[in-house]
Amino acid sequence: LPATCVIGSEMRYAPPPIDDRTLVIAVSQSGETADTLAPQKIAAEAGATIVVVTNVVGSAITREADAVCYLQAGPEIAVASTKAFVTQVLVLEMIALHLARLRGTLSAHRLRTLGMALRELPGLAARTLERGPQIRKLAQRYAGVRDVMYIGRGLGFPIAMEGALKLKELSYVHAEGYAAGELKHGPIALLDPQTPLVAIATKGSTYEKLASNVAEVRAREAPVIAIATEGDEEITRYAQDVIYVPETEEALSPVIATLPLQLLAYEIAVARGTDVDQPRNLAKSVTVE
Repeated sequence: LPATCVIGSEMRYAPPPIDDRTLVIAVSQSGETADTLAPQKIAAEAGATIVVVTNVVGSAITREADAVCYLQAGPEIAVASTKAFVTQVLVLEMIALHLARLRGTLSAHRLRTLGMALRELPGLAARTLERGPQIRKLAQRYAGVRDVMYIGRGLGFPIAMEGALKLKELSYVHAEGYAAGELKHGPIALLDPQTPLVAIATKGSTYEKLASNVAEVRAREAPVIAIATEGDEEITRYAQDVIYVPETEEALSPVIATLPLQLLAYEIAVARGTDVDQPRNLAKSVTVE
């Protein structure tokens, strides 16, 4: 199925083609986000089928939906969304798998394999969280930096943006997430020995190109923190620090790769003495435009 991701607050200014054969999936943790509710209404008026992904039962976003997928993540009190983000990714993965089954685009064997991998994720997440002490030490070393760059390719790119967002929100350190292939089109000029780079370098179809990007960064003397798959020794040639995560299916790797990034942002914020639950200038639900 052709699919695209649209920023909710921008959709009204450049709406994609929508008609009665379009499925629109609206995502909002609170279900009250104005920048999601407005484009949801536009899509509904154009005749689209609306599926919402939210964490709050009975929230505004559910009232105008054709179907609702609840995250079942439990209350998330802190402003910076962590468990809701991870469960959003999981629910979207499950929607994609369901559509693949209905359309026959994946074999029964492949669907079973991915289903088994999904069931293994809680255990893999627990193993990843055991990296907490290592991440805390890294955070203490990097707590004084002013800028951090995150890169990823393919599925790793949005996870790089999530890591950068969490660092900004929690620690007030300037951070940006980039598609790794865009480094040489400008961002690499920002790198120096005082600007660390975090690379989403888990094993998969984009690994070799990502490793090449990391090597270029190290050649410019910028410190590199790599999120890598357990057993990957090659990445240590280029990365100053490596946080290993368990191996899983490439399609599910964003779930596991997200966790050390969230922990790193949290630990840097703690080291800097910021309020990790209620960051300045932010609210849990953005209900006005």
